Amino acid sequence: MQLLAYIASALIGISLGLIGGGGSILTVPVLVYLFGFDPVLATSYSLFIVGSTSLAGAVQNFRRGLVSVRTALLFALSSVSTVFLIRRFILPLIPGTFFRIGSFTVTHNLLTMTLFAFLMVVAGTAMIRGGKIDPEGRISKKNPNLTSLLFFGTVIGIATGLLGAGGGFLLIPILVMLVGLSMKEAVGTSLLIIALNSLIGFTGDLGHFQISWFFLLKITAITITGVFTGGLINNRIKGLKLKRGFGWFVLITGTGIIIKEILLK
Repeated sequence: MQLLAYIASALIGISLGLIGGGGSILTVPVLVYLFGFDPVLATSYSLFIVGSTSLAGAVQNFRRGLVSVRTALLFALSSVSTVFLIRRFILPLIPGTFFRIGSFTVTHNLLTMTLFAFLMVVAGTAMIRGGKIDPEGRISKKNPNLTSLLFFGTVIGIATGLLGAGGGFLLIPILVMLVGLSMKEAVGTSLLIIALNSLIGFTGDLGHFQISWFFLLKITAITITGVFTGGLINNRIKGLKLKRGFGWFVLITGTGIIIKEILLK
């Protein structure tokens, strides 16, 4: 099981480097199901691992001219503060158990994983269906205003804050379908936004959890190696294939989590 967990950790980085997202989608389940961490603590560890790995990937993509810094910073204006406030002040107030229906108990952990999965299904479906796109995975060019970017930044911040998700599985559809970036531009820009959100969000957790820094740094080193590998693969694949492949990946993973957390309980 440990070997599988470390292989999955490498896949986290490859996913981020290849499609600019999916890292947090993999990280939380890997930490919970393979390493055996509590889901709430796993969301905190996920922020550090995904944030550090995304930063390495963002630097790599910036050098290739595939990061829209303006878009990333506009998103960050609202998303970063939202993530920090939720992790620092709201998350510690959420009860461990919400309610019971007969023998079925709705806990914070169950709600976290289920909500996480439903968001994945919605985002994955949107990416698969999409709209009129060119070979690079670009839908007709958009010019979103500041209000729209701030709004979507807040939405990403809420998802990142509550679920420990970097937000790539939501960011990529927004950047491609609403902002109008090509798939490969969306990958690089998404990595920068994820890095800002996740690392600043992680600082909001300091003092709330006992952090195993040796474990975090070890896994992060593996995922950073993976992100560079994913970046090399990205150069060889057309954006349209990346877009659709990402959509199916997110949809299937989300459906699997829903089945495990609800139907198999």
